[in-house]
Amino acid sequence: MKTWDNTISNRVEQFNQLQNKLRKYWQGRDILEQDGYDILVLPSFSIDQRVGQKVAGFLHYEERLLFSLMRLRNPKTRLIYVTGQPLSPIIIEYYLQLLPGIPFSHARDRLLLLTTYDNSFKPLTQKILERPRLVERIRRALRPNKSYMVCFNATELEQELSLRLEVPLFAASPQLSYWGSKSGSREIFAECLIPHPDGSSLVRNVDQLVLKTAELWQRQPHLKRIVIKLNEGFSGEGNAVLDLSSIDKVSPGKANQFERIAVIKNNLEYLSFQAKDENWDNFSSRIPELGAIAEAFIEGEEKRSPSVQGYISPTGEVKIVSTHDQILGGPDGQIYLGCRFPADNEYRLKLQKLGLKVGEALAKRGAMERYGVDFLAVRQSPESGGDWEIQAIEINLRKGGTTHPFMTLKLLTNGTYDQTTGLFYTQQDQEKYYIASDNLQKEQYHGLLPDDLMDIVAKHRLHFDSSNKSGTVFHLMGALSEFGKLGLTCIGNSLEEAEAIYQQVENVLDSETELINNSSSESLVPNLPIIWTV
Repeated sequence: MKTWDNTISNRVEQFNQLQNKLRKYWQGRDILEQDGYDILVLPSFSIDQRVGQKVAGFLHYEERLLFSLMRLRNPKTRLIYVTGQPLSPIIIEYYLQLLPGIPFSHARDRLLLLTTYDNSFKPLTQKILERPRLVERIRRALRPNKSYMVCFNATELEQELSLRLEVPLFAASPQLSYWGSKSGSREIFAECLIPHPDGSSLVRNVDQLVLKTAELWQRQPHLKRIVIKLNEGFSGEGNAVLDLSSIDKVSPGKANQFERIAVIKNNLEYLSFQAKDENWDNFSSRIPELGAIAEAFIEGEEKRSPSVQGYISPTGEVKIVSTHDQILGGPDGQIYLGCRFPADNEYRLKLQKLGLKVGEALAKRGAMERYGVDFLAVRQSPESGGDWEIQAIEINLRKGGTTHPFMTLKLLTNGTYDQTTGLFYTQQDQEKYYIASDNLQKEQYHGLLPDDLMDIVAKHRLHFDSSNKSGTVFHLMGALSEFGKLGLTCIGNSLEEAEAIYQQVENVLDSETELINNSSSESLVPNLPIIWTV
């Protein structure tokens, strides 16, 4: 046991030494903008894969980080992008054609695409580590002292790959992952004196969860709902809601603790699970492994879910890079569907202040790169002033659903985020707004290939226009055929324009797919050319 502990300790120390290279690379400006670096993009969702399997097209979420290809606008940057399954060539062409002023062939020569040819529900990084020859190929392609890795989230898997490649990982150390969990988030909110819902500490079994839930109910007997959260989750898929208002076996104001415990136990199987096809047996089986908390459900007639995204440099400087109003869905509004940028003017500057406090607390612990903080905003009654009450919900110590749309905007326009206004400006001082989603999904979109989408985009001119910096950028195109699911970021000069662009895209896709679906196969076949290859 002592030898094993020492081995773990040594690996952590070696990893920390690699991370120190990032501080040497850092010269007071964005490391990703410096000349002459090789970037290994690792879009691995190293999370509980049972949670991931509940998300339609989850394996295609590796395409979320394809905005990184726009880094090739720097003519000295080289990039390696690894996926579990091969990407359609037209998807790669689509992104490279977005690069302003860079010949397609020049960018393509500086891009190395690799795949594991493995469609299993294992984290991508695990698939890579299981293929030593692939690891060696990546290692040979990266120049020593001129390379670094980026990822979706950092775990022991990403740490191990970093060590085998001898390349630093530009992300928070896996040893800090607790601070991006549900329970870790609550500790930081309390430390920073940031308002957050009443809730429990982390528990590891169902009996403890029932007890903590009953204690929360006892502290707040007039609660209507309580949220049960797995300590690690993705897009709200690890949440379930206990509806106390539907329980009529006990009077909340008069019940004793034993009655509350009994009532909660009897209603666990009736929780409102946010993940599709989830049930109590499966949900509860993950509690010993992941842990869980109970938290008061925030009610409100006018309620929003804003978020703030921050950035911590390798030397510990913290800055806010964006705010959003998230678009949520699911049975109880817990599932992330998309976002609007920026957050409402009435509270976005307040979000920045709260997000900065969280970033500073994370930086003290040694975190780096991106982090996000999700909030709930509830409009108070006119009698109370009508202001928005803000409460923090969780920290995401990783890239999130708001990362790729914002980076798409930033890299396409080369603009800047103004922290004094919370707005984004192009180099021509034009304000930019967007609406983005990972979840434009309809049954009639099934069967669309990426090539079909490109035909529709060209026919209706739905592309991003580099001359006026407006239009649509698509992602998750690989999920269209099997899942009828698509991601998109619609950029405009106002939020109303961005939403109009989004609606136009949806209307066009609807009309095009309805046209095809209503046509007979006999009328289509004679018009299809037959190309023989030898």
